[in-house]
Amino acid sequence: MNYLAFLLETAADGAGDTPVANPWAGMAMPIFMILALVVMWWLTSRSQKKRDQEAQDMRDSLQVGDEVTTIGGIIGKVVSIKEETFVLETTKEKTHIRFLKGAIRSVDVRIADVTAASAEPKDEAAEQPAEEQPKKKFSFFKKK
Repeated sequence: MNYLAFLLETAADGAGDTPVANPWAGMAMPIFMILALVVMWWLTSRSQKKRDQEAQDMRDSLQVGDEVTTIGGIIGKVVSIKEETFVLETTKEKTHIRFLKGAIRSVDVRIADVTAASAEPKDEAAEQPAEEQPKKKFSFFKKK
């Protein structure tokens, strides 16, 4: 007997005997998939908004004297700041380049941190090197 014919006969014989299935059973999987996509979209948009807010806070806290890196890889010191732009000093020859604030990738050194570190009193005991102890040499083989 042909396998396909057997399947068709079995399907035709059992079609009249089965009870009516739950109408929501076929909709459960698509509803679950749509719900999962909505949750994933919400989580990614939330994390993106958080990153955007952190970047905006970094740009708003920019000060003259900060050392920054641009998205193009240019590293320099901030010389002046306006509403949407800033001027970056890049070389020993004091080359000035104007950028949009959106071009900042990261603030490498904040001038506020540098001035705070230089204003702190230095601990003299921490600067003095400790007396060096003679180093012990270990040998795995015993001398005889």
